[in-house]
Amino acid sequence: MALAILSATARSEAFQALKASLDMRSAALVEVEAILPSGFAELDRALCGGLPRGGIAILEGDPSSGRMAIAARFLAQATARGLAAAVDDGRLYPPDLARAGVALERLLVIPAERPLEIARAADILLRSRVFGVVLLPQAPLRTALWSRLRDLAQKAAALLLVVGTQAESDLASFASARLHCTIERVSWTGAPGPFCELAGYEIGARVLKRRRAIPGTVVRVRALAKRGDAL
Repeated sequence: MALAILSATARSEAFQALKASLDMRSAALVEVEAILPSGFAELDRALCGGLPRGGIAILEGDPSSGRMAIAARFLAQATARGLAAAVDDGRLYPPDLARAGVALERLLVIPAERPLEIARAADILLRSRVFGVVLLPQAPLRTALWSRLRDLAQKAAALLLVVGTQAESDLASFASARLHCTIERVSWTGAPGPFCELAGYEIGARVLKRRRAIPGTVVRVRALAKRGDAL
C-alpha cells in the first residue's frame, strides 16, 4: 500500500513538473511570436527585438527616406512564416518587394486611395484575423477610426504598419512604436556619370517611440540595391 501511495505521489509530482515546464515553454513562445523582427540585427536590438504585434507601428520620413525598404523587410519576415496584406494607394511596387524577400504569393494587395477606403480595407483585413502584418499608407482618419484599428490589431495579434511622412497627434498617440527614417549615404557603382548604377544606401532609423527602448536612438542599416530598387 505504501508503494502504491508513493507511486501515485511521484506521478502527481512528475505531472506538475511537466505542466510547469510546458507552461514556461508556451509563455516563451507567445513572447517570441509577439515580436516581429526586421532582420536588420542592429535595428532589432534598438527595438528590443523588433516591432510588437497587436498594435500600430509607424515608419515616418520623406518618400525617398528608406522607410519602404524597412517596411519591405517586415513584410518579408511576415510572409516567411504566414500571410501579410498591404493597402496600396498606387505607390506600392511589388517587384521591389519581391527583391527585398517578400513572398508575393503570401501577400494580399488591396488598392485604395481615399482615406475612408484605406480605413475600410484595413478594417476588413484586421477583422479576418488571417494576416500577421497589414501595411497601409498614412491617411487623415478620425480619432475613433485609429482607435478601432488599434483595437482590431490587438484582437488579431497583428502588426498594423503605417507608412507616412509624419504621424499626426491622433495616430501617434495610438502607436506602440515609431521610427523616423532618412537616407544618410548612397553608394554607386561604375564610372561617375549618367550610366553609374545604385549599389546601396545607408538608412538612419531614429527610434521615436518604443516601450523599453531608448528614445532618440539612431540605428544605421545598410540596404543593398538591385536594378529598379526604390528607396
